[in-house]
Amino acid sequence: MEYKPYETKTINVLSADAKAAQSKFMASVYGWMAFALAVTGLIAAYTATNEAMITAIVTNRLLFYGLIIAELGAVVWLSARIRTMSYATAVGAFMAYAVLNGLTLSFIFLVYTASSIASTFFITAGTFAVMSVFGYVTKSDLTKIGQLFFMLLIGLIIASVVNIFLRSETIYWITTYLGVAIFVGLIAYDTQKIKNIYFEESQGSTGVQKMAILGALTLYLDFINLFLFLLRLFGGRRD
Repeated sequence: MEYKPYETKTINVLSADAKAAQSKFMASVYGWMAFALAVTGLIAAYTATNEAMITAIVTNRLLFYGLIIAELGAVVWLSARIRTMSYATAVGAFMAYAVLNGLTLSFIFLVYTASSIASTFFITAGTFAVMSVFGYVTKSDLTKIGQLFFMLLIGLIIASVVNIFLRSETIYWITTYLGVAIFVGLIAYDTQKIKNIYFEESQGSTGVQKMAILGALTLYLDFINLFLFLLRLFGGRRD
């Protein structure tokens, strides 16, 4: 085979460009995720200090469950329709979800002390950073592990729903530790999956931008759920 000295150089340049574009894509994912977390935190903190709003959410079951249903609807709609909706609509839907989640999470300020919420947030952030970096740099394919954690997640949801009626403390703590383990694993798996999305879309198109929103939503959900399970372990309850 004839040796072409410029062929390898061209491939390396393209590879470097692709990696740079992928890194930019992931920076966008993390940026939108961080922004959504900030929106959720600010809305939750404000709502907790607004007596009329927090009273309405806590005492009105219809309103509370309505917010929950709206959140689920927003996630399902955004995930299913993101390829056909505009970029602006995708951003708006994501931010609307972050606001709704802030409203429903405001109750944690009534249950746990502010200091324990803050410390648990930093524990969650540290854990998230470690696992997301691992998912980003590892050469191992995490697909099978991700599928296992997803099946465990389904079991966790079922057990949690059942325990609403059983009110078993044993099941509560089992689901707590299992929830932490599941979302720690999902952070690594989802990061690797999102990292590879860039090459599945038309590079530089709005499709990539919308996939960044979907990736941000995925990691946002992992972060929030891990935070809530860790709050069960480290949260200091108010007297």
